[in-house]
Amino acid sequence: MIITFCGHSDYNETKEDERKILDFLTKNVGNAPAELYLGGYGAFDLFAHKCGKIYQKEHSNVKLIFITPYITVSYQKNHLKNLQDMYDDIIYPQLENVPPKFAISYRNKWMIEKSDYVVACIDHSFGGAFTTYKYAKKCNKPILDLTNKNL
Repeated sequence: MIITFCGHSDYNETKEDERKILDFLTKNVGNAPAELYLGGYGAFDLFAHKCGKIYQKEHSNVKLIFITPYITVSYQKNHLKNLQDMYDDIIYPQLENVPPKFAISYRNKWMIEKSDYVVACIDHSFGGAFTTYKYAKKCNKPILDLTNKNL
């Protein structure tokens, strides 16, 4: 099972959202093997990572996976080294032919396409997280919408 997280970089974490995510994981993953796909940018991604770590303490068959949008040597030196300690694995979707300007949006689409579920925290109708959320809806993915704003 694969669960992708998407949310705004200016997110402010709450205990209620943490509870919603942990309850969601308990209900939908339980003790089954699962991969949590994380983007690694911004406040919501850090919060989702934190929730994944909490869940992982009791469920060792859950893996936290960073999906990197870039594979250049400079990106590997400056970013991936630091992320290796935070995540169980790092995956690079085949995006070599995508211009760097669009790599994150293509990576986000790839994450949605691979996912069984999406956990979203979207409270405004612009930006990359909103675009990813819309794509998940278009793909008819089951979504835990933390804000319930139905944008």
